[in-house]
Amino acid sequence: MITSMTAFGRTEETGDAGHVIWEIKTVNHRYLEINLRFPDELRMLETAVRETISQRISRGKVDCNLRYEPTITEDNGLPVNESLVKGLLDVTDQIAGRISRAIAVNPIDILRWPGVIEYESPDPEQVAGPLLAQLEKTLDRVLETRQAEGSKLRKMILERCQAAEKIVADIKQRLPEIIQGVRERLQTRAAEMKVEVDPERLEQEIVLLAQKYDVAEEMDRLETHLFEVERVLDRDEPVGRRLDFLMQELNREANTLGSKAVHYDCSAASVELKVLIEQMREQIQNIE
Repeated sequence: MITSMTAFGRTEETGDAGHVIWEIKTVNHRYLEINLRFPDELRMLETAVRETISQRISRGKVDCNLRYEPTITEDNGLPVNESLVKGLLDVTDQIAGRISRAIAVNPIDILRWPGVIEYESPDPEQVAGPLLAQLEKTLDRVLETRQAEGSKLRKMILERCQAAEKIVADIKQRLPEIIQGVRERLQTRAAEMKVEVDPERLEQEIVLLAQKYDVAEEMDRLETHLFEVERVLDRDEPVGRRLDFLMQELNREANTLGSKAVHYDCSAASVELKVLIEQMREQIQNIE
């Protein structure tokens, strides 16, 4: 199944472990890069979180943010740093004395000051299980989004691939006519020069030039690569790098077709193919 590297997932739960918010954002990247933002008291979970994410996501830049507040009960109450509160009030009183129209300090603003509420460090054994279980749920949402976006990318790439196949098939069908046109033009040019030419030598030169401008091999390779793209789109594994390589091969053959073109149809086909290949390549950059 084709999977996009662009997605976002968020979960918020309140339970015995506390109030927990997981947010995960993923974007395209050449490899797997995981960036974590954790409260200091939960740094001990970093290794387990990285392992959990890497088991579910194989490629992309992953920004994972955890916000945590322990549960406040009647037993532990709201732990307030009294000395910090006193210091903050003393400072605000000093500043208020210098202001003619000072506004009274809101107690809620004091409580929001970093460090005023002193939560106890959570017990790793108690919070690890619930936090990692919620992380799995968040990853489920991220993967659902990545798969939905991947289905859209697959449809778009398949449409371009089929359009390219039609162009290749049309050129292949016209190749004998195109080669014959090359022969006739060369013969006409020789006749216009009004010089006596050895017919056998002329025929040899025509055959050599016809071979030089023959694009049958390029057409066959284009067909093979396009077939491989369609086959890879149905593989149940990360295929972004393989598809990117196939785009490089397709572009190389399309360029060769353009450089060997001696007929307007071949030249136009080369341009159309390169446009379709570039459209596919841009979308493939987002595939895992």
